[in-house]
Amino acid sequence: MISDDILCQNFKAYMLLERGYSENTRIAYLSDLVRLHQWLAEGGYTLTMATPEVLADFVFQIHDIGVSQRTQARIVAGVKAFYHYLKLEHLISEDPSMLLERPAIGRSLPEVLSVEEIDAMCATFDVADPLGVRNRAILETLYGSGLRVSELCMLEERLVNIADRFLIVSGKGNKERMVPMSDTAVRWIEEYIAVRDSSYSAVKPGNEAYLFFNRRGAHLSRVMVFYIVRDAAEAAGVTKTISPHTMRHSFATHMLEGGANLRAIQQMLGHTSIGTTEMYLHMDTTRLRSEILNCHPRNRGRG
Repeated sequence: MISDDILCQNFKAYMLLERGYSENTRIAYLSDLVRLHQWLAEGGYTLTMATPEVLADFVFQIHDIGVSQRTQARIVAGVKAFYHYLKLEHLISEDPSMLLERPAIGRSLPEVLSVEEIDAMCATFDVADPLGVRNRAILETLYGSGLRVSELCMLEERLVNIADRFLIVSGKGNKERMVPMSDTAVRWIEEYIAVRDSSYSAVKPGNEAYLFFNRRGAHLSRVMVFYIVRDAAEAAGVTKTISPHTMRHSFATHMLEGGANLRAIQQMLGHTSIGTTEMYLHMDTTRLRSEILNCHPRNRGRG
């Protein structure tokens, strides 16, 4: 099997000799490819092992860390060019980037799960199995506190205050914020801690501080959490295209629908700008309009 380093070098030659890309484009695409490679490697994946779902989660991640739409579009273009090259060279049988879309002008509205859909996903975990307990705690923490997937993966146990029901996370720019936890999340984290030490391998050196571990005693990767969420959605019969980020969007939307102050939601999500949080006002307005169109008698052919 060709190594990722060789694939990158071959792609570099392809861009120059066969596509005639400018030097700036070649440099940018290679830089983006390295970024994707490093992100995949965290989950133990190579470039040729990427699936459509994993690439979609990668795009969600670069959006979440505040990369501009123009840069997001370039990254998606570079990823698509790379996998098109692999397909041309018969190094992969299917192009996993085919369904990736460049961000449109303006802010798009993400998928949001209903409370019933989230409950159905949580109910799919076998909590007689310690792994099921861990996965239930992960889903409840993502939804109960609106964490970014990277924040969940790097969450330290010492920063989880069970007694007072809050946790402290380090967000973008290493800015710390205090986030309340739901009673349900607290319950499942307690359940997880109770079975963790006796059910998992010895913690690997350097990973001792983290809350959530994989079976090998290392902290979770974003890709692993993506699969946990995706598999739960499939098992629950949820047909929406979702990722761990969907839990964060659902948290914010349900908070707003429940009457939470927009500034409070901004602080809990760790948004630097209130403008980012205002996206959820648009979502709420869009949902209200949909309800009116679906429910008003004048829109149901009653005269």
